[in-house]
Amino acid sequence: MTLQQQRCEACRADAPRITEDEARELRPQIPDWKQVEEDGEEKLQRQFKFANFAEALAFTNRVGDLAEDEGHHPALLTEYGKVTVTWWTHKIGGLHRNDFICAAKTDALFEER
Repeated sequence: MTLQQQRCEACRADAPRITEDEARELRPQIPDWKQVEEDGEEKLQRQFKFANFAEALAFTNRVGDLAEDEGHHPALLTEYGKVTVTWWTHKIGGLHRNDFICAAKTDALFEER
């Protein structure tokens, strides 16, 4: 089953972070995402380009709907012509499989526009 076909699972504070081997296996499904470290936490981040602010805002709202549906929430930065989406699991202070699932679903939203 691809990441896009999966659902997020409820995450607990003691849930394990994704291992480097697991991340290496999943990254090919989200090739445009960067793994970044911010404030000591590993995160997945991608910038999406748009023709104008209205398109960027519409995409931001679609990602917000996805986040509510999955019960998993990213950081969203909406600017003129671009949206930066950052997924990570707040409860564990790093990456969980849920972040890869939501990154893949965010890609699908971008492709559908």
